Amino acid sequence: QTQQQPPDLVVDQCGDIHRTPGPIHPSDTHPGQHPPLPKNQKEEAKRGWVCLSPSFFFFFSFLSEKPTISIQEHMAIDVCPGPIQPIKQISDYFPRYPRGLPPSVGHAGDEEPDVEGYDSDDSTTLGTLEFSLLYDQENNALHCTINKAKGLKPMDHNGLSDPYVKLHLLPGASKANKLRTKTLHNTLNPVWSETLTYYGITDEDMVRKTLRISVCDEDKFRHNEFIGETRIPLKKLKPNQMKNFNNCLEKQLPVNKTEDKSLEERGRIMISLKYNTQKSCLVVGIIRCAHLAAMDANGFSDPYVKTYLKPDENKKSKHKTAVKKKTLNPEFNEEFCYDIKYADLTKKTLEVTVWDYDIGKSNDFIGGVSLGINANGERLKHWFDCLKNKDKKIERWHTLTNELPGSLND
Repeated sequence: QTQQQPPDLVVDQCGDIHRTPGPIHPSDTHPGQHPPLPKNQKEEAKRGWVCLSPSFFFFFSFLSEKPTISIQEHMAIDVCPGPIQPIKQISDYFPRYPRGLPPSVGHAGDEEPDVEGYDSDDSTTLGTLEFSLLYDQENNALHCTINKAKGLKPMDHNGLSDPYVKLHLLPGASKANKLRTKTLHNTLNPVWSETLTYYGITDEDMVRKTLRISVCDEDKFRHNEFIGETRIPLKKLKPNQMKNFNNCLEKQLPVNKTEDKSLEERGRIMISLKYNTQKSCLVVGIIRCAHLAAMDANGFSDPYVKTYLKPDENKKSKHKTAVKKKTLNPEFNEEFCYDIKYADLTKKTLEVTVWDYDIGKSNDFIGGVSLGINANGERLKHWFDCLKNKDKKIERWHTLTNELPGSLND
């Protein structure tokens, strides 16, 4: 005997069951038009129908060994949304360039920009640094107050760091002009509240120098690790006005490789000049030095200063100060007199050199500077001010470089 197939049935939104007179089209959205079933067939129909939602109907035949698929099932299958597409991130709509580079650099030629070593969100991965700067113009001092850092990048296995801050002046960065704070242990939010001061900063330095502030992690068993840095051009500062900063730390930026290594800074020296009209002599004062390069293994030097007014046919114009032991910031306060006519000063050059005294071997040259008509910048200005202001002591700070003036030998 042929088993009777169940009729086409639907369950409407109100729970009533209806017999379909024919195929149901997708446009047929009025289930109320179908005639209702007799009551004795409702229970049988409910056993063979399952209503999953008001919009989709699935038919399961429990009476037949071979299931049949109604058009309602086809309709439910056809509305599958398909594969899920990935949601675009907001960063996909904005190009990324290395920090500090303009967008035009990223499109130079066919090459992609080298972003290795840069971070797309340095403010969260490296941390921020709060500090203030003050240029004391009268005393030629740059005061750098390191307040605190927040959210530093963990550098140790315990998820913390041992941070400290070091300062350099660019160009001419060297150990001689490096200053650093104390180290704070096991913290990502250090509070230093420490002031570091550069002495001998001139107006010329304020125009051309940049202060590099680096945060590092101290490691007793390995090399100290770099965390991040920020750079401040000193020309942004106004004399005698403190300026506060709260900067995001950045990855280490490359130093200008074209910088002339012969002009490496070795410290600073304060010199006074005065032409005494009564004695017809030039009085040269060696007042003090600051931030000298360390020449000894103990991290210090034993400095003294030599002065030489040239050309000198008689070779009698050399003078030396006393030696100051184990210091990088010596105070000398010594004066030397050179008998010379005022008119001859325009033909002379004053060479000042700083040396490290060593017992039993040759002394080490630390740095030098030349003042005179052939000099430039602050060195030339200092010489002219001396010539224009007779009997007046003119004091100036000057930068020492590793270039040995003339053919001086110790």
